Amino acid sequence: MEIGIVGLPNVGKSTLFNALTSGHAASSNYPFTTIEPNVGVVLVPDDRLKRLSAIFAPKKTTPAAVRFVDIAGLVKGASSGEGLGNKFLSHIREVDAVLHLVRLFKDPDVVHTLGEVDPGRDIDIIETELALADLSSVEKQWDKVNGKARTGDKEARKQLEVLEALKKCLGEGRPARVLGLPEKEVKDFGLLTSKPVLYGGNTDEKPDPAVLASFEKAVKDRGGKAIALCGKIEAEILQLPEEDRPAFLADLGVDKTGLERVIRAAYDLLGLQSFFTGGPDEVRAWTVRKGWKGPQAAGVIHTDFEKGFIRADVYSYADLDKHGGEAALREKGLIRSEGKEYVMRDGDVCFFKFAN
Repeated sequence: MEIGIVGLPNVGKSTLFNALTSGHAASSNYPFTTIEPNVGVVLVPDDRLKRLSAIFAPKKTTPAAVRFVDIAGLVKGASSGEGLGNKFLSHIREVDAVLHLVRLFKDPDVVHTLGEVDPGRDIDIIETELALADLSSVEKQWDKVNGKARTGDKEARKQLEVLEALKKCLGEGRPARVLGLPEKEVKDFGLLTSKPVLYGGNTDEKPDPAVLASFEKAVKDRGGKAIALCGKIEAEILQLPEEDRPAFLADLGVDKTGLERVIRAAYDLLGLQSFFTGGPDEVRAWTVRKGWKGPQAAGVIHTDFEKGFIRADVYSYADLDKHGGEAALREKGLIRSEGKEYVMRDGDVCFFKFAN
């Protein structure tokens, strides 16, 4: 799973990226500091892994992971090439979801490219540019598909119907995702605005309530999900020893960092869930889409597992946590044998059986 961080220049994308990944992306008071995207792997926080590790006592524990991509700041006119816009837009096309970072902080030492903090305006600029880029792409694809449809090509006719709906939607300045079209119908069109979006507000250390309310309203009006965090504070937390972080968070009145909330929200945004494998060598979290069946989940571990899938021994993390070990689960009949039609659930602990 790959998530692109987008927004106007100087909203704190690279600062957030550095905090997320403990990376070293360049961060400065100049637009377009980031030209080539920085990519970092981020571990998905999951408290269940600690309990599983305590039970299995493995040699190593491996969390699930997501990739974050720090994409350069977009500007008004990006869809027509302003600010190296076409190059940056191509980076967005490659990610699975978008974290749209919006500037909520006021800092005279960090220039706001539009002069003042205005979350609604800033969101509109980015979304308009993405919609315009998509509209241009859809119009070109419509011209190609229309010719095939005239020859009676049934598949082309179906595509043309979808493209016409997209043209109307994008022409009204609305993102493609509001149409709620199935992913398989729009996937091949490579649209920017069909991707799921999480809106992140980068606040001052003491957020301005009026600015925060403005941001939340702008996101609500778009039917989105908003998460507010302070990039500076998140960076400070990472500098603390692990054992000192809970006390620091308690002083802030929260139990999880903003980064943890972003990662979990991004994970949920894509309709993902975790299952686990456990044993003396390794306890590991694996990522699958909600609705995937047993063989697909096995294929995440190794493609041979999906091809040769026979069945899976499955039990829930909740049962293991309650009873403390696999032996107790066997005694109580809580380990199930599931076949190829089993739909995976979040928190499943699995042992797959397959034919070579």
